Amino acid sequence: MSVADGTAPGIDRKREQRGWTWYDWANSVFPTSVALVFLSGYLSAVAEQAARADVVRNGPNACAESRLRDCDISLFGAHFPAGSLWGYLLSLSTVIQVVVLPIMGAIADRSQNKRRMLAVFAFTGSAVTIALALVSGSDWGLGVILFLIGNVCYGASIVVYYAFLPEIADPDERDGVSTRGWAFGYLGGGLALALHLALFLGHDALGLSESTAVRIAFVLSGLWWAGFTLIPLARLGRHREPRPVEAGQSVVSAGFTELRTTLRQARTFPLTLAFLGTYLLYTDGITTVNSVSAQYGREELKFDETVLIATILIVQFVAFFGGLLHGWAARRWGAKNTIMASLCVWIVVITGAFFVQAQQPTQFYALAIGIGIVLGGTNALSRSLFSQMVPPGREAQYFSLYEIGERSTSWLGPLVFAGVGQATGSFRLAIVSLIVFFVVGFVLLIFVPVRRAIIASGNRVPAKV
Repeated sequence: MSVADGTAPGIDRKREQRGWTWYDWANSVFPTSVALVFLSGYLSAVAEQAARADVVRNGPNACAESRLRDCDISLFGAHFPAGSLWGYLLSLSTVIQVVVLPIMGAIADRSQNKRRMLAVFAFTGSAVTIALALVSGSDWGLGVILFLIGNVCYGASIVVYYAFLPEIADPDERDGVSTRGWAFGYLGGGLALALHLALFLGHDALGLSESTAVRIAFVLSGLWWAGFTLIPLARLGRHREPRPVEAGQSVVSAGFTELRTTLRQARTFPLTLAFLGTYLLYTDGITTVNSVSAQYGREELKFDETVLIATILIVQFVAFFGGLLHGWAARRWGAKNTIMASLCVWIVVITGAFFVQAQQPTQFYALAIGIGIVLGGTNALSRSLFSQMVPPGREAQYFSLYEIGERSTSWLGPLVFAGVGQATGSFRLAIVSLIVFFVVGFVLLIFVPVRRAIIASGNRVPAKV
C-alpha cells in the first residue's frame, strides 16, 4: 500500500511493531531511575547545600541553625525552602509541557516527520540527562534547567511515539502491540534501575562517593536512552504524506493553525473526550498510588530503605508480566472489559494496603506484586483504546491532549491523599481514600460507548473492543 494510505505493508509491519516497542524500553529509564529514584533526592541535597553556604556567607541570621533544611533558596524570583524545590519543579515542568506538547503534536501531524522529531526529542533528552552529571556542589540551578529541558523532551517524544501506534498496527493488533510495549518498558526500566542501584549501594566498594555514584547513574541513564532509541529509529518510517504548508507559512506557524483546527473539531467527538475524561480520573489514582506508596511504607509501616527499594524493583519486574497478561485478556474479552476488570483489581489492592501491618515486609511485597500486575496493563490498554477513537491524521495532537491532560490533573490524587491524611492523622485512611478514583472511573467507563466512539472518529471497529 502507498505511504498516503497510512498503513505499512504487511511484510514490514511486524518489524516496525517490534522496533516501536523498543522505545518504551529506551525512555523508561528517565521517569524511573532519573526522576523517581535519584534526581529528586540529589537535587534537593544540592539545594540544601547551597542554603547552608548562604548561611556561612550571610551569617546566622539568614536562617535558624536548627532549621538549616528550611533555609530559603530562590528560583525565578520566588523564595521557598530548599526541601520544597522538587515539588515546585515538577509543577513548573507540567505547566511548560501543557504549553509545548500540543504545538509539538500539531507540527508532527502537519509535517508527518515523526521519526525525525522522535530522534530530536530523544537525543536532546538523553544529552541533558548525561549533563546532569555536571550538577555538583551548590549548583542546583543548572540541575533545574537541565531537568526542565529533559522532561519536556521526554513528554514530547512520548506524544510522537504514541502517534505511531495507529500507523503501525491495525485495530485488531493494537491492544497487543501497546501492552507488549508497556511491558517491555517496565522490564527495561527495572533492569536499568537494578544496575544503577547496584552502583549506588556498592559505591564504597568501588571507591566512589555517594554523589559520584549518582552522577555516574545519570550518565548511564542518558546513554541507555540514546542507545536503545537507535532501534526504533532504524525500523519506523513515514506512513502519510505531509500536509501542504501555505506560501509564507513556516512549519511552526502551520502547527499552530493545525492545533486551532483540532481544538475546534475536538468538540465534534464528544465520546472520545468522554473516554479521555474517564481515563484522566482513574489514571490520577494510579499515578498517586505509585507515587505515595514509598511514603506510606516509610511513614505508616516503618520500613527501611532496603525494603522500599526492593518494592520498587518488584513492581517494575512484575509489571512486565502484568502488561503481557492484559494483552492476552484484551484479545479474549476486549480492551474496555479488561480495563474495567483491572480497575476492580486496583480497588482490591488498595483495600489490602489498608490492612498491611507495620514491620511486615512480606505483606508489603505482596501488595507490590498486586500493583505490578495492574500498573502497566491498565495504562497500556487505555493508550491503545484511545488510539482507536482518534481521527486519522491527527494522532499526535490528540495524544498531546492525552499527555497534558494526564499531567495537568495529576495534582488531584496527591491532594486527596494529603488532605485526608492531615484531617484524620492516618496514612491508612489516606491510602484507602484513593479508591474513589477507581470506583468513579469504573462507573463512568460503563457508560462510555466505545464502539460508537470508534465509528464516530472514522476508524474501523476491532473484533474485540
